[in-house]
Amino acid sequence: MSKFSKQVIVVTGSTRGIGYEIAKKFANENAEVIISGTTEEKCNEAKNKLEKESGKAISAIPLNLADKQNCKAFIETIIEKHKKIDVLINNAGITKDNLLVRMTEEQWTDVINCNLNGCFLLCKYTLKHMLKKRYGRIINISSIIGIMGNAGQSNYAAAKAGIIGFTKSIAKEFATKGITCNTIAPGFIETDMTKTLPAKQIEAIINSVPVKRMGKSEDVANLALFLASKEEASYITGQAIQIDGGLNM
Repeated sequence: MSKFSKQVIVVTGSTRGIGYEIAKKFANENAEVIISGTTEEKCNEAKNKLEKESGKAISAIPLNLADKQNCKAFIETIIEKHKKIDVLINNAGITKDNLLVRMTEEQWTDVINCNLNGCFLLCKYTLKHMLKKRYGRIINISSIIGIMGNAGQSNYAAAKAGIIGFTKSIAKEFATKGITCNTIAPGFIETDMTKTLPAKQIEAIINSVPVKRMGKSEDVANLALFLASKEEASYITGQAIQIDGGLNM
């Protein structure tokens, strides 16, 4: 029996890419997995695919991270059905890139609301349930951009940097309550989005990475699985772990 059997794992932004791979990793470990996406159609498509690949029943719930009431209802729906949340993985996020002088207030606010405020809301609503059981694992997915910054992504960088500071604060507040909180900062990862980049841009990215290749979504999922473990990672909290092939060192 897997150590994640009967554990309830929530993975936001999990209809594709890194989030989907994380959800699949936990489903393969026989966990009770809840995925989310921006629409019911995307959720159902990912749910069906994930159930076929893992052989495990999956719950899928649409989520709008910019909507406070929707975030609250999302967590309440999970608690009502599953009675608990053992692991919360905040992976969902958006980008609205632009140079700062051209960036609209809407582009700034939309990214901050979704990527940072949404993370805050889900943690807030989940932690009160984790506190009752004096156990929980929270993993927030940041980005190497939140550490290094990037031209044309000041809104995204600010949100992802905010997640790192937010994570460290949660870790300090709840360290004695059986709850750990860590963040993963991926670098350049192979996803459907990066596959559409021009060949020259992909070549330039690879040349900038010391290991001379992009990472895989599975690399991030493997770390998430470790950080979510009850025993192996119990002494790790407040950390921002980079998975970037040595890009930032």
